[in-house]
Amino acid sequence: MVLVRFVYTDQRSVKLRPALVVSSDVYHQGRREVILAGITSNVRRVLVCDTPVKKWQAAGLLAPSVVAGIIQTARQSDLSRRLGTMSPADLQGVEGNLRTALGFA
Repeated sequence: MVLVRFVYTDQRSVKLRPALVVSSDVYHQGRREVILAGITSNVRRVLVCDTPVKKWQAAGLLAPSVVAGIIQTARQSDLSRRLGTMSPADLQGVEGNLRTALGFA
């Protein structure tokens, strides 16, 4: 997980937010971008394909969090710093929900 300047869907607002890098090392070798899924602490609003992070403290997050089922790209240079690592069980949940969101399930 990383801290990144995330552009909101309205394309007008930007906020420094945690995000999960979902692209692979192979992808990063030929590109300047990374593929990210945003992370929010708004756990009251879990939408379809969002994934609650069960082990949020171990992952280095400051509050209970949800990985949103929304992905976007960012330049590697926009990444502020590395946060932590998500548990294998939480990653598996994110993978399943992203597969569903993208129509690969």
